Amino acid sequence: MSMEDPGATAPECILAIDLGTSGPKVALVTMSGEVLASEVESTELFLSEGGGAEQDPDDWWRAIMTAARRITDRELVPRENVLAVAVTSQWAGTVPVDEKGEALCRAIIWLDSRGAKYVPEVAGGLVRIQGYGALKLESWLRKTGGVPSLAGKEPVAHILFLRHEKPDIYERAYKLMEPKDYLNLRLTGKFYATTDSIALHWVTNNRNIDHIHYDEQLLAQTTLPREKLPDLRRAVDVIGTLTPRAAVELGLDEGTRVVGGTPDVPAAAVGSGAVADFEGHLYVGTSSWLTCHVPFKKTDLIHNMASLPSALPGRYFIGNEQETAGGCMAWLRDSVLCRDDALDPGEPAEDSLERFNELAESVPAGSDKVIFTPWLYGEHTPVADPHLRAAFSNVSLRTTRAHLIRAVMEGVGYNTRWLMGGVESFIGRPFEALRFIGGGAKSSLWCQIFADVLDRPIDRVADPLSANVRGAAFVAAVGLGKLKVEQIASRVPIEKRYTPNRQNRSVYDELFKAFLEIHKHSAPMYQRLNATALHG
Repeated sequence: MSMEDPGATAPECILAIDLGTSGPKVALVTMSGEVLASEVESTELFLSEGGGAEQDPDDWWRAIMTAARRITDRELVPRENVLAVAVTSQWAGTVPVDEKGEALCRAIIWLDSRGAKYVPEVAGGLVRIQGYGALKLESWLRKTGGVPSLAGKEPVAHILFLRHEKPDIYERAYKLMEPKDYLNLRLTGKFYATTDSIALHWVTNNRNIDHIHYDEQLLAQTTLPREKLPDLRRAVDVIGTLTPRAAVELGLDEGTRVVGGTPDVPAAAVGSGAVADFEGHLYVGTSSWLTCHVPFKKTDLIHNMASLPSALPGRYFIGNEQETAGGCMAWLRDSVLCRDDALDPGEPAEDSLERFNELAESVPAGSDKVIFTPWLYGEHTPVADPHLRAAFSNVSLRTTRAHLIRAVMEGVGYNTRWLMGGVESFIGRPFEALRFIGGGAKSSLWCQIFADVLDRPIDRVADPLSANVRGAAFVAAVGLGKLKVEQIASRVPIEKRYTPNRQNRSVYDELFKAFLEIHKHSAPMYQRLNATALHG
């Protein structure tokens, strides 16, 4: 809406910030969920031997401010109509900051597993169950719903890594912040976490969803110092207003409120429109997940899933994640096929995805039984195993690049079906349908592949790439009293439904069975090959 139209009534909006691994997306979102404008910027990822994965917090901030000013400088609505700023971001990262709120080093992000070797010292005990001390395990599961991952890709491992290998930074750290909460700190000057963002530290008692708090016993057994952790607020709470500097950089008023916000997974759960209990959604971006809100607290240790606090007041959702999904397509494009003249490495990502779709559509369902296992960076659910690696199986002289492309798409589908079995067991019922969001949903072919492999209707949400910013805006709108939770679903329209093609049922059943067999037989080999050099 242009301010050049004086007769128009400008809508009230939220400036939503979504910090992904590849960079931020900033959007101006109305209370009805309409995205008036959005901008993206890229940020650098630093990978290192031994499982290191870091990003520069100042690079995050630069990219966010650049994207935001491209929106606010357009003056689509009066400044006073931007009621709040809401942040969602990548989850399970650690940013050590000093008392001034300045980052002391690069952020350790969710892909980093360097602290895995230190987790057993806090997780173990005399009597162990799946690597955890029995008494500690009972306490974690009863109070938090989950346990620190032995794979090391969570804040407990990050903080232990800092303590052991960067003790000077650890000692200087005033607070250890999640990425989303660090951005809120830059916006407001306030050192807060939200009850959902802190969940993966496994130090909060979540049994009473309306009274989540740090637990002394959990802090002691996890060895995380309470004084280095921020105070807690809810995702829907107003935690402060923009600092003068942040207001100038964003192009907003100083008094603009900042809502607590939520990490990417709970934001997507809201932005998908699947907010009723047991309504599922599938997200496919760099990583992927399949989850839903639930009315109970529960843990499935075998499949590494648990009920975690939702961004919505008084609600839980199922926490799970698969490490590489859309990332597999990017790897195939950039590291395998990029030198092929038919796939120009300089073409835009969306154009190359369209080219991939064209090639994959030329291959029959099942890719002539070529199978891809999408474990490029280990796996998180339904098994926590950082040693797993990707592979193409059953490749022959007849296999073409088109087969490889479709096999990657189907392999992500098989991995999702594996996860879906655990999720449906968790909730005690099959999904009637799944809302589909994220970059993967832009591909009609992939939508149909998921419908066929999962044997569930796939409902592609309109504007699937905006699910996270839309979710962050809805969380803020709920907190400001501008929106009721039960109104959210109607504000997220379904663009198209994809129904399972029964003709493909038998081939996908056969290949999914083979997919599980590949995991069963190859997992011990990957353990031997990668035990001494994770992600080398």
